[in-house]
Amino acid sequence: MNLNLLLTSVHRLRRRLAQPASVQRTNALIAGWCLSVAVLGHAYGKENIMTSTQGLSATAAPGNKSLPVRRSVQTASGRISYVEQGSGPVALFVHGVLLNSHLWRHQLADLSDIRRSIAVDLLAHGDTEIAPNQDVSVTANAKMLKEFLDALNIDQVDLVGNDSGGGISQIFAALYPERVRSLTLTDCDTHDNWPPDAFKPFLAMAAGGGLRGTLDAMLADKSVYRSPQALGPAYEHPEQLSDDSIETYLRPFVKNPQRTHDLERFLAAFDNKHTLAIEPQLKTLKAPTLIVWGTDDVYFPVKWSHWLAHNIPGTRRRAELKDARIFFPEERWGEFDKELRAHWLLVEEQASQSELSATH
Repeated sequence: MNLNLLLTSVHRLRRRLAQPASVQRTNALIAGWCLSVAVLGHAYGKENIMTSTQGLSATAAPGNKSLPVRRSVQTASGRISYVEQGSGPVALFVHGVLLNSHLWRHQLADLSDIRRSIAVDLLAHGDTEIAPNQDVSVTANAKMLKEFLDALNIDQVDLVGNDSGGGISQIFAALYPERVRSLTLTDCDTHDNWPPDAFKPFLAMAAGGGLRGTLDAMLADKSVYRSPQALGPAYEHPEQLSDDSIETYLRPFVKNPQRTHDLERFLAAFDNKHTLAIEPQLKTLKAPTLIVWGTDDVYFPVKWSHWLAHNIPGTRRRAELKDARIFFPEERWGEFDKELRAHWLLVEEQASQSELSATH
């Protein structure tokens, strides 16, 4: 990374410190990102579906013999990588920016006794392979999910989303409501509240050409990833996140320059016009919906869980996890999985009752 360019950017930001406190806070965060970096200095297979277990944890949920398997499937949007575990009705888990299917490893293992759980790698993330310069916006990702389900001959899913994956899940549910058996939203992009103010420094850094240097810095010293100036605020206990998990999340982005550029384009496409465009459909969504929110999220305050509950008519329950932050599916997975089990059980019971009523 060009150090002179970096320091010039920091100098410009310091000149803006005379602005209001909220802007100063943003500027300080941007400077923090920049200084952290300064210091630390398509070929597709012939088969439509490819399978691998490399790099996956060979552990199964207690009392269950199921193991996670990584696969990929060809779609019009690229070769989509995913991990699946378990059997039964399909649950589809959608991660957010900077992460990948690894976020949902605890859900896949813990819920494999009742669901065929699938965690997908979004466009520009993980092991998913895409064409250079194709659309990687949240709406493009929602359309990719439809293609993905079509390729696997899956009719309906229990859809679960987090962060920008929650925004993508809202768009998918609004555009293809017939594919959604149930919906679960956790702290995520909502209405016009994205990109959130607390993430704008990262977007500014990426737009300024600093993304590759920042990724390299976080990979070289994992404490940078966990720091308050980086992804630390996304975790209740960032010190407990393993180096291996950080490596799993970030390494695909630096596999080659194109992968880094794909992430840059994903970030540059952040625009709340995507969620605003589907609000009329979202406000008619009748799919049984669970909303689970962390109360200490600096990106998406609790008020947005109330907005979703009020505007999605299918909402059955809104729950709060005290002191949890945005990535609580990884940290507080036991509590979250209990919510998912109860939600899915209720959906199944209501569906059975409806079928019974229809036969009489």
